[in-house]
Amino acid sequence: MARSGLATAARVAHWADAALRPGRDGAGSDGKGTLSDATAERAASDLGLTVAQVRADWDTARLAGLVEVHGDNARPGWRLRAWDRDDSAVLRGWVALFDAWSLAYPEPSDREPAAVAEVVSAMPQVLSFLQLSAGPVPVEQLLDLLEQRVTELRTERCEIPYGPQPEPVADPAAAADTPLAPLLDWALHALASVGALTYGDGQATLTPLGSWAVWVKLEQICVAAQSPAGNIEQGAEDMLRGCAQLRPNAARDEYRAWLAARPVGSAVTELLGAARGDDALLRGLAFEALRVVGAPAEPDVRAVHDEPTLRPYALLWLAEHDGVDPEDAHEVLTREEATWLWVDTAAAVADHGEAPMLVRHLESALQPTVPALLDEVRAVGHPRTVQVLVALAAAHPDPALAKAVRRAAFQVHTGGS
Repeated sequence: MARSGLATAARVAHWADAALRPGRDGAGSDGKGTLSDATAERAASDLGLTVAQVRADWDTARLAGLVEVHGDNARPGWRLRAWDRDDSAVLRGWVALFDAWSLAYPEPSDREPAAVAEVVSAMPQVLSFLQLSAGPVPVEQLLDLLEQRVTELRTERCEIPYGPQPEPVADPAAAADTPLAPLLDWALHALASVGALTYGDGQATLTPLGSWAVWVKLEQICVAAQSPAGNIEQGAEDMLRGCAQLRPNAARDEYRAWLAARPVGSAVTELLGAARGDDALLRGLAFEALRVVGAPAEPDVRAVHDEPTLRPYALLWLAEHDGVDPEDAHEVLTREEATWLWVDTAAAVADHGEAPMLVRHLESALQPTVPALLDEVRAVGHPRTVQVLVALAAAHPDPALAKAVRRAAFQVHTGGS
């Protein structure tokens, strides 16, 4: 259903991808990501659509993330790139459209923006009621619920109306004709326009796709409210530190709860910020959390893969995202990148692990001999090289090997060879 509902938007987005290459005029020329008149007419001619249909489908493509606007330029989003091979990308696109329902259908121009905002804030409860009803619900019943929820929102803000108030209306028919009725009508039409419900004959019914989306949202709220280790309110760095001692499955549960409680874009930004810090353990954990994020993190991860500190982690993440078996993903790294990652991981073990773990980490090196490893470690230029080698020398039970490692640490420290 999501694929068919977004099919025309994807068609226009694919057309734009093929027809509007970088350096050509057309998309986003006004700085808002809208199509110029000439481009819209060209698309309509090529696709056999009206200009109005092209503009509507373009707007849908933007809201669904099939097209991303950067400044005054529009370019294909990751969901469009994954359209044919990844059903989850299609579903995520539709959920993004569902989340943006209030932008998908023009709001009444004669209503106060504050009233519109109240209705948008109240609609999740209306949608939850529709989901629980599992069938058609009269609009009058939805209006009663909307009025109650808006009243609650105003009470929570401690709003006290000023001036004379109208007398209560006794006539039920007149009561239904409240200022919120047109806004409910707008909201239901907007949700119907994105495929979340059907609306007509004085009643509304969630579509199967709409019911699924509301259920997912409710599940996310429940997961967020049940953060296993209690780190949901923490920033990314503190959350990752809190997960450091958890088993992998428990840590992933904590990542999911933390992610469910915040917008994915800001969550990814926070995680990458934590990964840029001095703590190598947090760097590794941040990319584990990014694996839980999945495809929506791809543009940001791809954007940082040239940063030396993050490059090996980003390359591994991208390889796994592209379908490479995690056990084989290391093959995308050069020998130098793999050695840098070995030192970075050793720094995490030295800071947070025990001596036997550091000795075992020595066995995971690509180099067949310790002298070869030490030569490449010295050359790779990791800022923690000296500390890692000193810690390894102190931990290793073989006196001769420990002596060689200490000598290498001294040479790195003094700049000798």
